[in-house]
Amino acid sequence: MRTLRLILGDQLTLSVSSLEDCDLAQDVVLMCEVWDEATYVRHHKKKIAFIFSAMRHFSEALCKAGYNTCYIKLDDPNNTGSFTGEVKRAVTRFKIDRIVVTSPGEYRVLEDIKQWEAEVGLPVDIRPDNRFLCNSDEFSEWASQRKQMRMEYFYREMRKKYYILMDGDQPVGGKWNFDADNRKSPRGNLVIPPAYINKPDSITFEVKSLVAERFSDHFGDIDPFYFAVTREQALQVLKQFIEERLDCFGDYQDAMLQGEPWMYHSHISFYINCGLLLPLECVRAAENAYYNGKAPLNAVEGFIRQIVGWREYVRGIYWLKMPEYKTENYFQAKRNLPDFYWTANTKMNCLHQCVSETQNNAYAHHIQRLMVLGNFALLAGIEPKQVNDWFLLVYADAYEWVELPNVSGMILFADGGVLASKPYAAGGAYINKMSDYCKGCQYKVSKKEGEEACPFNYLYWDFLARHRDQLKGNHRLAMMYRTYDRFSEDKKQIIYRDSEQFLMSLEKTNGEENVQLDLLS
Repeated sequence: MRTLRLILGDQLTLSVSSLEDCDLAQDVVLMCEVWDEATYVRHHKKKIAFIFSAMRHFSEALCKAGYNTCYIKLDDPNNTGSFTGEVKRAVTRFKIDRIVVTSPGEYRVLEDIKQWEAEVGLPVDIRPDNRFLCNSDEFSEWASQRKQMRMEYFYREMRKKYYILMDGDQPVGGKWNFDADNRKSPRGNLVIPPAYINKPDSITFEVKSLVAERFSDHFGDIDPFYFAVTREQALQVLKQFIEERLDCFGDYQDAMLQGEPWMYHSHISFYINCGLLLPLECVRAAENAYYNGKAPLNAVEGFIRQIVGWREYVRGIYWLKMPEYKTENYFQAKRNLPDFYWTANTKMNCLHQCVSETQNNAYAHHIQRLMVLGNFALLAGIEPKQVNDWFLLVYADAYEWVELPNVSGMILFADGGVLASKPYAAGGAYINKMSDYCKGCQYKVSKKEGEEACPFNYLYWDFLARHRDQLKGNHRLAMMYRTYDRFSEDKKQIIYRDSEQFLMSLEKTNGEENVQLDLLS
């Protein structure tokens, strides 16, 4: 029996379930670059180049390991442009008897794959993705036992399951979570190590040329290109983080500095999410750094929580709640995404910096995404679909399973509290505390009203006022509503006036330049 084994672009792992029990003598491994996947949203040019280059390098690794590999490039004249079309071609070409594939990371792709058995007329074995630490059934069972799901309790169960930072049945250090220690402002002369830079090889140069030619109208810069594109290079990124950045990661994981897009972060989400690194090996590397005295507990625990906690938790939420989750819009937000999310042309320096760095790097760290880019979209009432599409296409580590819950759940509270216990809304004071952005801004973060005031200041209170009926029962916001209620009626009217004027100015700008509509079409 000859089996076709499909490897998707985010499944670049030799131990992936679709390769288990592979018969090297007769089975065929299919990898393909397809137009449908590169354009269902118009992904960042650097993201496409990264994934295609990593795929081509992984195909070479498969061949060296003895696998019979069929690799279809995007510019192959016979390329059908879809997974389904390429599977059908391979079935005919290689006289295939059955198809094996690891379950994809996006619901829409899984629904397509489920149709293959009828369309192709062969058995299709869709295997669980064994690279995650918690499978969908396990998460569903955990969720069914709780009236309200919260990541913190899920995280503790994962720590126990894999015995991570444990002392018997208790957490090392006496606490599960050291997040309170990880909020230092970036004051003083911080020495931030240079980020990993990989010199592109001939494969990457070929891919870059392809992307520049075929995707010239997509968002983002393709150069400089610095990504690791092989497992060996990705392991070097991890090693460099553990040795040079992890010790300061905890203290400054929420900090933002102008001209320092990488800070002390690991930059390994690209590689875990596409399969070049495995989550548990990253966790163990950090854990060993703590036990060897190379990094403090608050840094190591914070890093591990991002992988064992948030990463696994949002994937569980995604598969538990899809497909309805994709259309959630708790606040009925309808405003269009502002043009400056594409151009960075805004007087708000924090947004200018974060969009510019996203355009340059296909990367921004989690606080830039949550508390600047996402916070503004929440306060301004931007339609969730447009925000989700933007986050999905601009970041090289973004796949729908991880992007959608983080944006709809964490950033926009569009799910009404399924993922987060409250909206992560904030005024300008938070951004001023955690960054140096406000120093170079045309607005004044110290001003609360008027044309010179930081828009985050009045938009924050306007957001709370607009959605009081939906949020008044949330105990975590009770103090803020008590503060608002102490405002004079004149002050409340000024907040409303300033917010309306600012938001109307956004709509006028979007009317003049509908860049976002072109990029999402």
